[in-house]
Amino acid sequence: MNFPTKSKILVIVVVIKFLFITTIFCQDYGDIYIDASLGDASYLNPILASDSASAAINSLVYNGLVKYDKDLVLVGDLAERWEIKDGGKEIIFFLRKNVKWHDGKKFTSKDVKFTYEKLVDPNIKTPYSSDFMLIKNCEIIDDYTVKFVYKTPFVPALESWGIGIIPEHIFNNPKYDFHKNPANRNPIGTGPYKFLRWVTDEKIELVANKEYFEGEPYIQKYVFRIIPDQSIQFLELRNESIDSMSLTPDQFFAYDEFFKNYNKFSYPSFSYTYLGFNLTREIFQDRNVRLAIASAINKQEIIKGVLLGKGKPATGPFPPQSWAYNEKVEDFKYDPQLARKLLTQSGWVDYDGDGILEKKLENNKIVKFKFTLMTNQGNKSRQLISEIIQRQLRSVGIDVEIQIIEWSVFINNFITPRNFDAVILGWSLSRDPDQYSIWHSSQKKPGQYNFVSYENKEVDQLLELGRKEFNFERRKKIYQRIHKIIHDDIPYVFLYYPESMPVVHKRFKNVELAKSGIGWNFIKWYVPKEQQKYLIKW
Repeated sequence: MNFPTKSKILVIVVVIKFLFITTIFCQDYGDIYIDASLGDASYLNPILASDSASAAINSLVYNGLVKYDKDLVLVGDLAERWEIKDGGKEIIFFLRKNVKWHDGKKFTSKDVKFTYEKLVDPNIKTPYSSDFMLIKNCEIIDDYTVKFVYKTPFVPALESWGIGIIPEHIFNNPKYDFHKNPANRNPIGTGPYKFLRWVTDEKIELVANKEYFEGEPYIQKYVFRIIPDQSIQFLELRNESIDSMSLTPDQFFAYDEFFKNYNKFSYPSFSYTYLGFNLTREIFQDRNVRLAIASAINKQEIIKGVLLGKGKPATGPFPPQSWAYNEKVEDFKYDPQLARKLLTQSGWVDYDGDGILEKKLENNKIVKFKFTLMTNQGNKSRQLISEIIQRQLRSVGIDVEIQIIEWSVFINNFITPRNFDAVILGWSLSRDPDQYSIWHSSQKKPGQYNFVSYENKEVDQLLELGRKEFNFERRKKIYQRIHKIIHDDIPYVFLYYPESMPVVHKRFKNVELAKSGIGWNFIKWYVPKEQQKYLIKW
């Protein structure tokens, strides 16, 4: 056996070191990343925004005090570290000292306190206030240390501070109402990207923050294009005029040559899709009616025909990856015969023989069983699901009218003012199972998340208890009980837990799938100089 000489070993070591250094420093700056969205943003303000389009931009413009890393572990963001004292009732955040707002002003504790004050201000229309109303007081210790004292232990307290911190010097302006401040459309943040321009219903453009505290992002410009139809997005993808989109199942299984220049990903999403009832509508206040609708919907047909198997039937508000998921919950069976029986018991009968059920009111007036099912424009899967549900409910005597509405109009004109009968929507969920803001009866005001107006005293009590319980096993039982009750109450028909199917152009390097998905290290994505497509000008 031959062994290398010392000189050969030295050469090998030098080569390895050179390759290692080259690998680290060969990442090039430049190029543009063009993403696609079905809907436009509403507010570029993390306190006011309640939709996914706004959240996508806000996550690049703003930072929270904490964030999740690739393995879903909470780590510091604007906070370098923290101390938790007094059994969880006190959190002291020690802030980074090298952070500047995009206009050059220093980020300090005053910004954190101001953000907190807006979150608990009853005049501010925010869906996030419930997490912060538990705070007894906020104390600025110095410019870079802030202390929160809670009225009671609050288990998701640390996670809640992932919300974007807003600049006090921008929003504390007596000239403007908070909801109408120009910064809601022209934001100043601390994040890796600075706002450049917003062309309504067309695009939002961001540019790299060269002074970002974690290092300048390699991709120099981010373009968020509003393309309100997934079929059109797919055509743009095939033409390579966009770099990323979320695929529908049929697109995911399309011909491989469509994706020769793209990387496809598929993994279980931490989300679910549902049919939600407006429980203030008299027709849906009868649980028998809601159970009949649940029994008339064939989820397997939806999963097989629309998702092409890329999803699982949903039984409640927690996905199977969550420790709060209750695997013992037995879902309602597809049973059209039971649906008809339940409807008859509730007084719905086909009096005129036209196939649609009617009901006699006390004044002998006869009303048809008819309601409108709404969903957002451009989401092909939701539109197909609406059509399947329309057909399935028609077979048991229910007349469903479908309305497909542009995203921002849908949210602002129908969801926020509660101007709907039933909707098909989805929730992307936090890793902590606290869903107080979605299900607690106090969260029914305009702009809050309990827009179906669900109310159950036991669920309220359990939600309040679950936030205070630090013992994991006891907390797990609380949320699994919530899963069971909400399933049985049927404020939603929980349809399915989908898979995420993003696609990204192959010229982007360092794209890594982790527990948290693919976007966790976006600022480290880069394009080698020779593959860069766009010359940056602004």
